[in-house]
Amino acid sequence: MGDPRDLRITIIGSGMGGLAAAVAFAKKGFKDIDVFENAPGLGFVGAGIQIAPNLIRVLDRLGCWSESSIEKNGTNVSDATVLDGATNTVLARSDMTGIKALYGYPHYTGHRASLADTLYEAAQKEPNVHFHFGETLQEVTSFGPDQVTFMVKHFQGEPRVLRTDILIGADGIKSAVRNSLLGASELKGEVEETGQACYRILLSRKEMEPYPELLELLDGNSVKRWIGEKRHIIAYPIDNHNIYNIATCQPDVNFAGPTDATWTTKGNKKAMISVYADFCPVIQRMLQLVPDGDVVEWRLRSHTPLTKWTHGAVALLGDACHPTLPHLSQGAAMAIEDAATLAEVIARLPADGTNRGDVARALEVYHLLRKDRTATLVEMAALSGRTLHLGEGKAKIERDRQFREAGEKGENPDKWASPDVQKMIYEYDCIKDAQERFDGLYASPSLKL
Repeated sequence: MGDPRDLRITIIGSGMGGLAAAVAFAKKGFKDIDVFENAPGLGFVGAGIQIAPNLIRVLDRLGCWSESSIEKNGTNVSDATVLDGATNTVLARSDMTGIKALYGYPHYTGHRASLADTLYEAAQKEPNVHFHFGETLQEVTSFGPDQVTFMVKHFQGEPRVLRTDILIGADGIKSAVRNSLLGASELKGEVEETGQACYRILLSRKEMEPYPELLELLDGNSVKRWIGEKRHIIAYPIDNHNIYNIATCQPDVNFAGPTDATWTTKGNKKAMISVYADFCPVIQRMLQLVPDGDVVEWRLRSHTPLTKWTHGAVALLGDACHPTLPHLSQGAAMAIEDAATLAEVIARLPADGTNRGDVARALEVYHLLRKDRTATLVEMAALSGRTLHLGEGKAKIERDRQFREAGEKGENPDKWASPDVQKMIYEYDCIKDAQERFDGLYASPSLKL
């Protein structure tokens, strides 16, 4: 047949997962990698992102960590502190200064745009990666047994049909690739309401400087989470301590009628402040600093769990197959791990393993490598949100007792800050896992295609 690296790789979407996939396949020596993106260009925006050791491990393997802007300008987190939203009382504090010693990499926070820029710049440096902007996937028209065929439309042109050897859907929770895959597999899947929404806020040093209590937050290395009934706020410094990133989570009450294309709504500052009216003065001060025209609320959506991420030579990654709530700070990490795992398994095809059956088999191995871990983290993020948002009652009393004892036992109801959960997440090496398990899974007679 031929060298697997001669296979043409097509990636739909240039978010974190799509960019990482382009870099990962290029680093593995694949010679023809196309990335289709419906936006006319990549101008990265966004707020903060937590960059855990398991993510940094993959970025380092891809040459996207050491000396990168995200490393230079990020914050090396010293602790995670959970506070009562109303009183500002510390409920639990987890020391994170030993994270690098435990897992080989630290835990950082940074600007999401810096991470995306780093991945995009790395992809641009690879001569075998080609970007196609302003191109929207209409549908996947054939999954095989020959090449995959798919229809794209440029925003200034007519639809056209293209061919590829492997197509990867990295096009997010509204994935057109997923829709085609489910249809071809005669499966159903629906976007689900989570009942939650969020505000994302960036405060500058100039805005916070007049207030010593806020400047202390900006100059520190701590991730803070203020919690209350059905609501919480998480915040941390980014951009060399020049920006304070604030993300809220509250009941979804402002999205009346059908959703728009972006699942956002122009927020009302007065309404935002009222949601957190019973939170402490520090929170009130920060929310008051938000410029009136900068309030935007995002609807948090999920998707029914998929039993199938692959069909023929088509595979999904990231939010296209396992969207998650943000309460564990692992959404981008899981997408980038997916990307690295995909490149690893396709590169490990035998030298003559480039027929359609071999490719489909390798992609199903990718699914098996990733499905249990991602399902666990998605459920754990949802559970953490439910626990953080408890109202008055026995469950809250028990939770707060666990918070008080967290320093002694190490277990924390805020799963993101719990050392036992951190160990499970942070020590994981997705590439090593693929290397160790690929041969056994690929040869398994019970592998379902």
